[in-house]
Amino acid sequence: MILRAMLIGAALTVLSLPAVAADAKLTAAVAATSRAPANTVRDGARHPAASLSFWGLKPGQTVIEIAPAGGYWTEILAPYAKQTGGHYIAAEGKADQKLPAKFADAAVYGAIAYTVFNKASGPLEPANSADLVLTARNIHDWMWTPGYAEKGMADFYAVLKPGGILAVEDHRADPRPQIGDARDGYVATANIVAMAKKAGFVLEASSEINANPKDTKDHPFGVWTLPPTRQSAPDGKPDNPAFGHAKYDAIGESDRMTLRFRKPT
Repeated sequence: MILRAMLIGAALTVLSLPAVAADAKLTAAVAATSRAPANTVRDGARHPAASLSFWGLKPGQTVIEIAPAGGYWTEILAPYAKQTGGHYIAAEGKADQKLPAKFADAAVYGAIAYTVFNKASGPLEPANSADLVLTARNIHDWMWTPGYAEKGMADFYAVLKPGGILAVEDHRADPRPQIGDARDGYVATANIVAMAKKAGFVLEASSEINANPKDTKDHPFGVWTLPPTRQSAPDGKPDNPAFGHAKYDAIGESDRMTLRFRKPT
């Protein structure tokens, strides 16, 4: 009986090793000195390790990031994919659009692949080929164009494997209603959930990882009044040097929803 218990314990220890190793590699990717200081200083607001763990990032996955911009998530996801035998794919708005030049360093970031996502683009990749699609703070922009966000949900559903995950982060309008088509950047959680469900996704979990109760969501230039954008004048106008940033800097980055959807098996 004692021997049987010892053998079971040993088996459990062996089975747990890959998970421990994966956590260590994610921790290392977040702590890497290759990350830009302008990005690491935002980790306190963006909680990258906790968010990616919540979304279900695992070794060896094929991950597609939608509109990676300057590469905040790329700095973490691409090295993690390289170290764990996965693949990182950047979905840019145009066929000739690329990440900043530093991401061409395959020794650090692996072989980053590219695809296109916009309101008129075709399939992201072959159907049922991705494990995780991440869209961080994009949906509010798409809502300004009728049908764009809905197209996105359909594209994400098509490219994900059965059981695959759609990871969503966006500025949260709740508890107040969404204003029109979210021109101030704040989206009602219920609207995103409804679009995802219409595409076929199941909302598996939501998290308060990226919540900010100090965000009053009534700023003169919408969410962009807050850090890191710190807008001080209407769109198209020069910055206003007399604008009082202190109140908005004290709020910090926006209150954000963090959602995990799954494509049914």
